[in-house]
Amino acid sequence: QVQAVESGGGLVQAGGSLRLSCTTSGHTFFGYIMGWFRQGPGKEREFVAAIPWSGGTTYYADSVKGRFTISRDNAKNTVYLQMISLKPEDTAVYYCARARSHYSDPRNKNEYDYWGQGTQVTVSS
Repeated sequence: QVQAVESGGGLVQAGGSLRLSCTTSGHTFFGYIMGWFRQGPGKEREFVAAIPWSGGTTYYADSVKGRFTISRDNAKNTVYLQMISLKPEDTAVYYCARARSHYSDPRNKNEYDYWGQGTQVTVSS
């Protein structure tokens, strides 16, 4: 059974930083795009960032570009999201997910089949 477990969320002041981690098990990490999504209060789940197996081209939502960095350690089956210059509007539950294949559209949440339980990020003003 595929599992994804996020960690690293918390409460931080505006301008602060956090590093989220997502470790997966029960499947092969090989060849899959991994993504981060978030869902704020009263909002739909939205794309944040994604990274292919090779770690080459990465994808970001415009709202986080230049502030967030996605990376992965394939040997550890772990994907990371480094977040700096956090803003109150970044407050959300953050989810990691595995895309169905390396052909998936990395920005489309419907292209992801396994999701973690989420980790709360709260940014105070």
